[in-house]
Amino acid sequence: MFLQQRIVPQDPSSLAYLFGCAGQGQAIAVDVFQGDEQWFLDEAERLGVRIRYVVDTHVHADHFSGGPALAEKSGAEYVLWHQAPVKHTFLGVQEGDVLTVGNVQARVIYTPGHTPDHICLIVTDRSRGDEPWFVITGHTLFVGSVGRPDLHGQAERMAHQLFDTLHTKLMSLPDNMEIWPGAKAGSVCGVGLSAKPVSTIGFEKRFNEMLSLPRNSFVEKILGDLPPEPKEKATFIAFNKGEHNV
Repeated sequence: MFLQQRIVPQDPSSLAYLFGCAGQGQAIAVDVFQGDEQWFLDEAERLGVRIRYVVDTHVHADHFSGGPALAEKSGAEYVLWHQAPVKHTFLGVQEGDVLTVGNVQARVIYTPGHTPDHICLIVTDRSRGDEPWFVITGHTLFVGSVGRPDLHGQAERMAHQLFDTLHTKLMSLPDNMEIWPGAKAGSVCGVGLSAKPVSTIGFEKRFNEMLSLPRNSFVEKILGDLPPEPKEKATFIAFNKGEHNV
């Protein structure tokens, strides 16, 4: 198995991924920025792999997605939650669906809260064992923080949903499971993110303040600490839904 964490040139606080099975020459790309598609194509060629799936963990509100363009250029399927409000042609996935690339499997879990359509990927390398190795958490769980719940509206309801997601889905994973998030320090999608780009479930349980708060305190704190919204939020969302081009 190989795993590439990409620090996005357009926004160094954002993280994208290319991972898969080198032995069988297949890969998955995750949360690609517009303008960064060629890096993924070049890296896939260098590694001798074919990109089979391009996943957006959610409809992004802080950048233009390169997911549909990369899928078209690479011949891959573009993947989103099956109820994502998107006009692009995409493969809609549901809870428990598995994206298989050779010996590597990425199991979808539905993790709403940052957005209503958010998914995470629990990844297993079957050549090493049957237990999952890591989870790509997008903008749900960061190192040292959690995603903001307000960018698509209904902030209080989404904050409660994020609390449920964190406690019923992610914190129930094994303590030794690695967390590979979609952003680090400097992102507008959360507050107090660490600059460290990887952690574990166990470490975050112990030291991520947001995970130790009871529900009402969690909701009060996350809504009280919201950073300014991205200036082009509406444009980003409309483009990523396929409603207009830029």
